Amino acid sequence: MHWTGYLIIILLTAFTGWFTTWIAIKMLFHPRKAAKIFGMTVQGILPKNQPQIAQKIGLVVNKEFLSFDAIEQKITNPENLEKLRPDIEAHIDHFLRNKLKDVFPMLSMFIGDKTINQLKEAFLMELESLFPVLMKNYMGKLQEDLNLEQLIRDKIADYPLENLEEVINRLSKKEFQLLGITTGLIVGIIQVLILMIIQ
Repeated sequence: MHWTGYLIIILLTAFTGWFTTWIAIKMLFHPRKAAKIFGMTVQGILPKNQPQIAQKIGLVVNKEFLSFDAIEQKITNPENLEKLRPDIEAHIDHFLRNKLKDVFPMLSMFIGDKTINQLKEAFLMELESLFPVLMKNYMGKLQEDLNLEQLIRDKIADYPLENLEEVINRLSKKEFQLLGITTGLIVGIIQVLILMIIQ
């Protein structure tokens, strides 16, 4: 066989690799609705299985990534209160120096800087012991009211596949095309090598 024949084989397999990859990506999303083709019902893999995929992802995310225990540990961590301490202290200070006059005008006349600082320190100490308990109780109530798994499942099940297709095309189109062409080239070169050995 002439070298042009070998080149045609390599180019054809490269094109076939690109084309089959392109078809495979299209078949992920299309057809969106079930359609009859030659008596067979055909539908894109994601549109057909979106509810099941949503259910599995919801279960995995709820158990592995967003468990209430992990969120509770993060929220009740004493370091979080330390980060908020300057804001809380400023708020308490503002209340004792300014707002207390409006609420208890007579009482505020007897409170000086020393008393304000003592009250502020007492409030902050009380808050340090109260904060984890409040957050733990809040998380318990939130867990009763909020079903994370269901929320994630519903969001994924309702997510427009057009948007997902656009994201995948935008991020990975070139990589998929390159993968298809490279695979086709490799197959073509192997075919040519086998033909050369056989002849």
